[in-house]
Amino acid sequence: MSTLARLRDEAARLDGVSLQDVMAADLGRGADFALRVGPLYANFARQRYDRAALDALFALARDADLPGAMRRLVDGDIVNTTEQRAALHTSLRGDVSNAAPARDAHAQAQAALAQMESWVSRLRADPDITDVISVGIGGSDLGPRLVVDALAVPGAPLRVHFVSNVDAAAINRTLAGLDPRHSAGIMISKTFGTQETLLNGGILRDWLGDDSRLYAVSANVQRAGAFGIVPEHILPMWTWVGGRYSLWSAVGLPIALAIGMPAFRELLAGAASFDRHAVQAPIAQNLAIRHALTALWNATALGAATQAVLPYDERLRLLSAYLQQLVMESLGKRVQSDGQDVAGDTVPVWWGGIGSDVQHSFFQALHQGTQIVPADFIGVVRPDHHQAASHAALLSNLLAQSEALANGQDHADPHRRYPGGRPSTLMLLDALTPASLGHVLALYEHSTYLQSVLWGINAFDQFGVELGKQLANGLLPVLRGEEAASDPITHALVTEIAARR
Repeated sequence: MSTLARLRDEAARLDGVSLQDVMAADLGRGADFALRVGPLYANFARQRYDRAALDALFALARDADLPGAMRRLVDGDIVNTTEQRAALHTSLRGDVSNAAPARDAHAQAQAALAQMESWVSRLRADPDITDVISVGIGGSDLGPRLVVDALAVPGAPLRVHFVSNVDAAAINRTLAGLDPRHSAGIMISKTFGTQETLLNGGILRDWLGDDSRLYAVSANVQRAGAFGIVPEHILPMWTWVGGRYSLWSAVGLPIALAIGMPAFRELLAGAASFDRHAVQAPIAQNLAIRHALTALWNATALGAATQAVLPYDERLRLLSAYLQQLVMESLGKRVQSDGQDVAGDTVPVWWGGIGSDVQHSFFQALHQGTQIVPADFIGVVRPDHHQAASHAALLSNLLAQSEALANGQDHADPHRRYPGGRPSTLMLLDALTPASLGHVLALYEHSTYLQSVLWGINAFDQFGVELGKQLANGLLPVLRGEEAASDPITHALVTEIAARR
C-alpha cells in the first residue's frame, strides 16, 4: 500500500473525531507525546492523531527505513541522486560518522574552519574595521542572516549587514549609513556566477575603493580571482553542501564575525549534538522522525495546504523566511527520484511571523477562517533580558494561543464561536543560545530530508529556480531595446515600461 493510501486510511478512521475528542480521550498525552533533546523540548499532544495513528506513522517510518536514510545521509552516500552527489552538511559541524566520505569532508571542513578563525580574529581585532557587508542570496544569505539577527549582541566589535536583493535600493540603503574607510565586504556564492551577488558585489567593490578589504566564499576560486579578490581572501565551498544547508561552513563567516568564533563553534556543536540524536535515537523517541511524520500527516492525511511557523521571541523573527527556503525549495517537487509523478502534495506553503505581533494580524484567520493551518509554536523559557513581566506576558500568550486554537470555545453567537481543532506542535528552548539554535535548525534540516525520503523525492536539487533566471538573462537585451520579446504579453509589458522611462 502506498504512503498516501495508508495515511488516508488512518485519516478516514479518525474522520468525524475532533481534535478536542482525541485529546479528551487520552489525558496522558500531554506528557507522553513530548520529546526532549538537550535544550530543545517539543510537545505534539495537540496534533490531530491518536496513539493508533501515531503507531501507524511509526510503522511507516520503519517500512521506509528512516533510520537507514539518516545513516546514509551522514555517511556520505549519494542522496542527491539527480546530481549524483552526497549531502554532507552534517560533516561541517561534527564527526557523527566514521565512513570515509564523511571523515574526508569533516577534515576539509576543519581546515577551512581554522582558516576562517584566523580571518575572524584579525578582523574583529582591527580597530579600523567597524562594519562588514555580506553579499549573497538564497542559501548564501538567509541562514547567516537569521543566525546573526538571533544571536548578535550590542557592543560587538563588528556590525554585520546583509544585502541580497538585486534591487539596488537594498545595497544603497545599507551603505548610506556606513563609512567605506571602516568597512569590509564579503561575497558569498558557490559558483561566483549569481547575477544578484555579482551586481551587488560590483557596487560594494566600487564603494570600498580597496580590494584588500574584499573577501569571498566560493567553490570557484578562478571566477572570484577574476573579480579582483586575491586568493588568500577566498574561503572554500564544496559541491557536497547545498546552499540552504551551508551556514555551518565558511558561508557562516558573517556569523562568526558578528558573534565571535567561540559562539560559532557552539552553534556547530549544538547542531552536531542533534545530528547524533537523529542518527541514534529509536523511531518512537526520535524528534526528527516525529516532526517529519507529523508534517506528512498534516499535509497528506489532513490535506493542510499551509504550515505556520510562530516563534514567540523577537530574535527569531527571520525563522519563517529561512524555513520557507529550506522546506519549500527542498520538497517543492512534482516527480519522484525515479522520474515518476508524485501522487500527492509534497509540501505545504510555509509562512509565519513572530508572536505576539501576529496575533494582531493573521490570527483571526487561524482561529475562525475556513482553512485549518497547522502551526509550529516556538518559545524560549529564559530570556536574555530582565523584564520579567514582559516575558511572562509573552509566554502566557504563547500557551494561550496554542490552547485556544486546539480547544476553541462555544458561543451562542456564531460570530463569537471558536471552532478549535487547529493542530499545533509547541517547542520550547531552555534559552536562546548558539547551541540551542543549532538544535532547532538541525531539527528542521533532518525533518525536511526525512519527508523527502517518505515521498521518494530529492531534497537536494532545485532545478525549479533556473528557468526564471534563464529568461531574465535573455530579457536584458530586450529591455535595452536591442531585441524583441518572443512572448507577446512580455512584449506588451516591455513596451509599457519603455514608454514610462
